[in-house]
Amino acid sequence: MSSVIEVEDLSKLYRLGEVGTGTLQHDINRWWHRVRGKEDPYAKVGRVNDRALKRGGEAKALPDYVWALKDVNFKVNQGEVLGIIGRNGAGKSTLLKLLSRVTSPTTGSIKVKGRIASLLEVGTGFHPELSGRENIYLNGAILGMQRREITSKLDEIVDFSGCAAYLDTPVKRYSSGMYVRLAFGVAAHLDPEILIVDEVLAVGDAEFQKRCLSRMDKVSKQGKTVIFVSHNMGSVQSLCTSILRMSSGHVSVKSQNVEKEISAYLNDCKVKNLVLPISLDHTSQINEIEINPMTVNENQPVSIVFEIEFLEPTVVTDFAPILYNQTGVRVCKLDGRPQLGLPREFSPGVQRFKFTLPALSLIPGNYMFGFYYRTHATWVSHDYLGDFQLVSEHGISATPYPVEFMGVVQMNFNAQQL
Repeated sequence: MSSVIEVEDLSKLYRLGEVGTGTLQHDINRWWHRVRGKEDPYAKVGRVNDRALKRGGEAKALPDYVWALKDVNFKVNQGEVLGIIGRNGAGKSTLLKLLSRVTSPTTGSIKVKGRIASLLEVGTGFHPELSGRENIYLNGAILGMQRREITSKLDEIVDFSGCAAYLDTPVKRYSSGMYVRLAFGVAAHLDPEILIVDEVLAVGDAEFQKRCLSRMDKVSKQGKTVIFVSHNMGSVQSLCTSILRMSSGHVSVKSQNVEKEISAYLNDCKVKNLVLPISLDHTSQINEIEINPMTVNENQPVSIVFEIEFLEPTVVTDFAPILYNQTGVRVCKLDGRPQLGLPREFSPGVQRFKFTLPALSLIPGNYMFGFYYRTHATWVSHDYLGDFQLVSEHGISATPYPVEFMGVVQMNFNAQQL
């Protein structure tokens, strides 16, 4: 299958704390090096993109430059649905801006075959003073379409967006959700060869997100290419055929094993070396967490024990461990209120609470525990406090379908021919 996007040695350098690339002195210095055929002098001092790194650690005479992207290489084939995942600040949005030609690379090249329609953030490509109808024609013209082509798609775009009543209203009066509805309708229906969608779908409601995912799936089946950035791993897994995982401006891996790479990404996002005690509020703290066993068979129970120290009399109103699967989808919330008799007051001292899950009817894989805790004074939520591995008694070979296609829950059932 032919490639429609080829990215070679792509890099993007930014200067922190400044508008643009720097001062007039720096621009002249860059020009002087360029005319002599020498490397950009400020590219030499650019550091790795780490949003948590404090400034000022290097020599103060050097400007604080950072590589938002550094030596990125990959190809995207026609009809491929590529999911780009990574932490905040990994370079995902910068990469999409370069692919969409919103900004230019510092070094490297991008080769694209076909028209690109992009939806990078709320309001991208729309003029706030123009009406929804006028912006549809404006976007179509930018994509190189004839007016009659846009007119033939107009009703379909409006129906998809659900904004018919506001079509002749300036978009500056739209809500963020309406903005995205119309913008996605335009991007998805004006026949681009490549559709680029950033995390903006999170602005829309659940019904619209489902409609967008369905539309992107339909576009890909028509042989079009989709590049999708999202922190919703469930959406990425259901839609994408390949994954590009990014970290600190670099491509960690590009793979067609979507579930494996999502699992690896979520594992990287876990709190490493969990430090105990964990302060819940000024009245209580978690001293110890025990998960037993760490590797469990399908028909074997697993238990989690919390040792909580109350520092003063505390009224606990909610106590609930939360179970997530390896893609971060919530499997269940263990409501401890009925069996623990909550809400009730606990005296100062140490208390141990045990939750047991008997005979797990779950698909083999890695499962994580979170925690929700509430008192009269405050509430606390932790996404990750530990994990355990669920394995099949008979091995994966006994499973009739690959694990990634099985969902979350393994149901007992009978089948017969009538």
